Amino acid sequence: MNIILVGRRHGQSRSFHITGARLVLAAVAVAVIFGVCAYGGYWVAAERVAHYQAMSPTVVASWQARLDSQRERLQALKIDANQQIDALTLRLGEMQARLLRLDALGQRLVDVAKLDNGEFDFESPAAVGGPHVDAGGESFTAPDLESMLARMDARMTDRENQLELLGRLLENRHIEAERFLAGRPIRWGWLSSHYGYRTDPFSGKRTWHDGVDLAGKDGSDVIAVAAGVVTWASERYGYGNLVEVDHGDGHITRYGHAKEIKVAVGDVVQKGQVLALMGSTGRSTGPHVHFEVLKNGRSQDPVKYIQRASR
Repeated sequence: MNIILVGRRHGQSRSFHITGARLVLAAVAVAVIFGVCAYGGYWVAAERVAHYQAMSPTVVASWQARLDSQRERLQALKIDANQQIDALTLRLGEMQARLLRLDALGQRLVDVAKLDNGEFDFESPAAVGGPHVDAGGESFTAPDLESMLARMDARMTDRENQLELLGRLLENRHIEAERFLAGRPIRWGWLSSHYGYRTDPFSGKRTWHDGVDLAGKDGSDVIAVAAGVVTWASERYGYGNLVEVDHGDGHITRYGHAKEIKVAVGDVVQKGQVLALMGSTGRSTGPHVHFEVLKNGRSQDPVKYIQRASR
């Protein structure tokens, strides 16, 4: 078999003579080389596939483990966030209750101190305002809110202690002022008989008078000169209808000859409260109130207590 090769330049040609044996050997060699290459490529591909197949469960398991870990972390963060929100909500509820208590205490102090409620109005929110400036700030985080609530809680505790102390001082002063014996036991009338020795209106003899008589209109009000507790509220020999009030610290006042008694034993009365209506019951010559003041069981001149109101 002759093979002729023609070149591009100058049209030169070369010829080769290949025998049948050489041709067969060349075909066999080409087939062998092709087979070896094909087998090598298949073996490499098979090795890679086997490697990936062997690695796939491990990779999937690793990815699954990472996903599970992230889910657990997200769940833990969610639970922690919910717990923080619950804690903040509880703190806010407690602080709201304390604010209501502070409002009530403040209102009571306003009443005790007799301040103008329009100046200290604890039932309305504090008035605030101002121009809006957009600073592009961020929202508060939970730790920021916790810190703010802690500072606010400390300030509220301090204010509560101060208000309670002030309340006790004002109440003590109010109580002392209420229990302070001063003024007349009537709203209108005149002094008709002094304390001490006098001529008895029935016998004409010189006798001792333990109180003062204040005459006025029949049925007019007889009032308490100080706060106290009623210890007698009925008829008593010589006094007619009598009201007796214990003011503490050994002080007792008596209001005799009443036409009608308006209180009962055990009643707590305030300064200026109506105890009875003026009358002429018992040993009396006309409408008046027999007013006595006792200190530690001994009678005192009521005039000096009446005069306290004008000081």
